[in-house]
Amino acid sequence: MNVKLMDKSLQSPRSPSTIRSRHRKKSTEAFPNVVKLSDNNLLLNDQNKYKSMWVRTYSSVWMLLCFMLVVYLGHIYLWGMIVVIQILMTSELFNLLRRAHEAKQLPGFRLLNWHFFFTAMLFVYGRMLGQQLMHAVTPDKFFYKLAMRFMKYQMVICYFLYIAGFMWFILTLKKKMYKYQFSQYAWTHMILIVVFTQSSFTAANIFEGLFWFLLPASLISTNDVAAYFFGFFFGRTPLIKISPRKTWEGFIGASVTTVIAAFFLANVLGHYQWMTCPRRDFSTGWLECDPGPYFKPEIFELPKEISQVLPWKEITVLPVQWHALCLGLFASVIAPFGGFFASGFKRAFKIKDFGGSIPGHGGFTDRMDCQMVMAVFAYIYHQSFVIPQYYPVEILFEQILRSLNLEDQELLVTKLKEVMDARNLQH
Repeated sequence: MNVKLMDKSLQSPRSPSTIRSRHRKKSTEAFPNVVKLSDNNLLLNDQNKYKSMWVRTYSSVWMLLCFMLVVYLGHIYLWGMIVVIQILMTSELFNLLRRAHEAKQLPGFRLLNWHFFFTAMLFVYGRMLGQQLMHAVTPDKFFYKLAMRFMKYQMVICYFLYIAGFMWFILTLKKKMYKYQFSQYAWTHMILIVVFTQSSFTAANIFEGLFWFLLPASLISTNDVAAYFFGFFFGRTPLIKISPRKTWEGFIGASVTTVIAAFFLANVLGHYQWMTCPRRDFSTGWLECDPGPYFKPEIFELPKEISQVLPWKEITVLPVQWHALCLGLFASVIAPFGGFFASGFKRAFKIKDFGGSIPGHGGFTDRMDCQMVMAVFAYIYHQSFVIPQYYPVEILFEQILRSLNLEDQELLVTKLKEVMDARNLQH
């Protein structure tokens, strides 16, 4: 008997190296849809990279042409495009954790998710659109009064719509499905927070002036293209494990390219009032405004060390170009971590892309991962460092027209006149 036991132990050894090799084998099989990449499988040595590059380029050209057309049409159409992308991103994310078997047993549960989505949309965009409508019509019009009423009760309306969805969810809880339903409920709210946080700041940037939307968005695209180009031809050193095709060569090359592009692109965009003027109503006509000091050219003298090499001693610079350098630095160093986060998320859920809507790129969520981070930063930077911290008469006057109806405006004028008359009597 002892001999037999010894034979069996010899036939099936369980050395530590064998256990580790089995563990490694299992861990690679846990991601069936994720391509395993080693140092020899970077874009530099990828045999199918040229085919992938042409598919990606073809899709990028079509996206660029469509985007340029929408920008040409104006602010309202651009905001509409953001809403469409928002809906497509939400649909991709809703489908990510949806299981068909459970969904069939919960009729109407899908509709509940979209109820929360449109409630959030009404909350985020309602006040902004109401203010735009107030500027588009005269105070005695029906739509003006309707906008005033809606803005006054917007939070109440959105709150009770949310409460209605909450009660709907509780009433539809089904035995043996609790875990799935609550996980979907939490997943829906996370999607709304991520998507609407980004899109609300994006819409605000659009109406502050196309410059503050187009420059950050262009810098992300520039960084993405430059990283792909430098990684394609020079990439050898892996950058981060969760995104194996990213290389240090691509990251550094894209960073330098993005910062340089930011400086010159800001100069090009800053010379057009169509880009720099804010939009305050629903009209699509040409914009005329005072561009402000940041968009007025200034002469900048080059340092002696540089002027001795170059044929120029001074250059004309828009002050906003110095701010563009900060945006370019963020777009090249910080914003890519939005893409790394998305890569880690996809690996956690064993998927290659969030969707397949864009050939060579994946889904819309795959294209907007870095844009979401950049849009929030662009808005915060603009509000903190660009717009004046004081309130000039023009801004106060505009706020009065936005917030007060005709009767309140007349009352304000009367009160101001009384104050001014009292001060004149004192003097």
